[in-house]
Order: sequence, then structure tokens, then C-alpha cells
Amino acid sequence: MSYSTADSFPSVTLDDVRGAQKMLTGVARTTAMEGSRYLTRLVGAPVHLKCENLQRTGSFKLRGAYVRIAGLLPEERAAGVVAASAGNHAQGVALASSLLGVRSTVFMPTGAPLPKVAATRHYGAEVRLHGQVVDETLAAAQEYAVRTGAVFIHPFDHPDIIAGQGTVGLEILEQCPEVRTIVVGIGGGGLAAGVGVAVKALRPDVRVIGVQAEGAAAYPPSLAAGRPVSIERPATMADGIKVGRPGDVPFRLVEDLVDEVRTVSENNLSSALLLCLERAKLVVEPAGASPVAALLADPEAFEGPVVALLSGGNVDPLLMQRILRHGMAAGGRYLAVTLRLTDRPGALATLLGVLSVADANVLDVSHVRTDPRLGLTEVEVELQLETKGPEHCAEVNLALREAGYTVID
Repeated sequence: MSYSTADSFPSVTLDDVRGAQKMLTGVARTTAMEGSRYLTRLVGAPVHLKCENLQRTGSFKLRGAYVRIAGLLPEERAAGVVAASAGNHAQGVALASSLLGVRSTVFMPTGAPLPKVAATRHYGAEVRLHGQVVDETLAAAQEYAVRTGAVFIHPFDHPDIIAGQGTVGLEILEQCPEVRTIVVGIGGGGLAAGVGVAVKALRPDVRVIGVQAEGAAAYPPSLAAGRPVSIERPATMADGIKVGRPGDVPFRLVEDLVDEVRTVSENNLSSALLLCLERAKLVVEPAGASPVAALLADPEAFEGPVVALLSGGNVDPLLMQRILRHGMAAGGRYLAVTLRLTDRPGALATLLGVLSVADANVLDVSHVRTDPRLGLTEVEVELQLETKGPEHCAEVNLALREAGYTVID
């Protein structure tokens, strides 16, 4: 592909995205567009979910990886490719390389979830575990590229990657031609940049809104400064968008084509993941659920019809369990309470009787007897309860206090 150049960085055009779409025919799926009645009622306008969590490898990353590797020269293919990723990009590179007959090596952090490591190997890559954080893994992959001559496949900072990701935007316009707002998660910016290129070229009236996690929001300060800036120690459960610095190539496109970048809290993210699972019957990872999180956080801010791009569904089962519990707590359906009672026979049974009458489901009980804060005949009890919502939480707390219990927390 050929690219225009501006400010010393290559740019991506609609023709590039259309070329990528032809290249991906028979490789990437045209993923489903599902309506959401719940979000439609909340927003007050039609809301559709673009299900890239159902893409091959479980995310949109295959699109860009395939276009990038397919564009390599024969001698570059012969040298193989290398990538660094904690999950989605790793699987996209592994499958794309296998489909194209190119040898791939993928560096992953030593703490990467085992299902993602196993999937990357299954798709044909040689996996090397290195480093505790992605920055260390990235440095190892780049050193390997220099040492071996393998081509480093960046997860977002290359025009071929952006063109491939932009094919999602073309599909959205084809599947929902009446769309007025597209909401997409942003990490390094490759997906948002690609969607922006495709959508704004064909439908400049459509708003493209990016979403970042509050603890990993590098784009707002970068846009304010007019250049990519780094943030220290990005922290969020949404590892797919946990990027400390925007890419140079996607940043210019996001700056020009994305109308707004919003941030969402961890509570918003966990609630969105829970909503996707319960209401839409879709397994979505936290980064993939970030557009839904933005709709939940401020539903009146989006002109409909709205398309929320669910970018991926690769979530570790153990992390899913923690996130679901967090989402239940955020939605008032999970209550953790600590209280004190007299340490005597039958005291716990009496307490559980009060909770039974209040219709609270006890998930876990923990006793603390040896603590200098406690009196000689006191015991501290920590309860994990499943509840029916914020009002029920208040009713449970009231029932405990009316029964004479001292609620500590």
C-alpha cells in the first residue's frame, strides 16, 4: 500500500482501508451487529453492538496484523516476524502469520494469562515469556528483531495496522447506514484511527467518540499538548487499552478525525462487562466493554442511532470472576459488611436468621477473634452477601441495625 505523508508521519486514506478490506476477504469475519434493547431504553435512541469479540482470535487485532504481514516483501517474510503482547495482538499475529506461511515469535509477559499463552501457541507462534510488564516484553521483542532480522509487528503504530483496523468502520457503515455516533475504545489508537479514517471519509456527519480508562488515559493530555505524551504507571483492569503513550501515526489521525475522547471508571467497566454478559449474552473483555461503559456513565451524551464497538472477548476466567463480583458490587447486587457480636453459642445462627428474613444470600462468612480492637467476649464477622440492588442493600443494613448489631463497615 502507498500512504500520504504529513508532519513526517505516514497517513492512511480511505483507499488504503478499502484495499485492506479486499485483502481480508475470506480471512476476517464480517462480525455481527446486535441491537440492545436495554441500552436503547437507557440512551433513548437505538443502540447496536458491533461484535468484534466474535472475530477470529476473539478480537479485531487479526485485521491489522494480517494486512501488515501480507504487505511484507518476500525477503522480509523469509526472516519471520516478532511481536510483543499480553494477549490479543499476540493471537492476531500468530494466526495471520500461520495463514500466510510466515514464521512468528511472540514475546509475552511472564504473568500473561495461561489461556492467552496457550491460544497464541495454538495459532502457530513460538511463545517466549519475558519480563513482568509489557514494556520489558516489548524491549525483548525489539532486541530479538535487531539480532535476528525478524520484522517487528507493532500493535498499533503502523499505517498497515491502522488500515486493517479501519475495515471495522466500513462494516459498521454497511450494517447500520443510519448510524449517528460510533463509540470505540482507545489504547494506542490504531482502532480508533482506522475507524475514523473510514467513517469520516464516507460520512463526515457521524460522530466518532473514543473511550479510555481513567487510570490509563494518555490521549486527553496528549491532545491538549498537541503531541503524544506518556503517563506513568497506567493502571486499569482493561489491559487491552492499558497503553502509556499514544502511537505517533494513530495520534495524528485521532487528533483530526475523532470528535471526542471520554474516560470511564473501573466501576463503569465492570458494570458494562456484567451488562454484556447478562443482557446481551456476550462474553466481552473490559477493554471491549469500554464503549458500553461510556454509555452507562453518561447515556444522554450520545446522539442515536449509536454503535458501540465491542473490540474483544479474550478475558481470563479468573479475572472474569473478580470483575463480575466488582460489577455486582457497583450495581448494588453484592454487599460486603463487617459487624461485631457477642462470642457465644448460637450468635452466628441468630445473625444468619436476620439475613434470611431480609432475603440476603450469604456467599461467605469470616470470623476474627484475635484482634486487639476486640473486647474479651467480642467477635468480628465479615459477610459477603448477594443482594438484589441498591435498595435491597439499604434494607439489609437497616435490618442488621434494627436487630442490634454494630455495623463497622
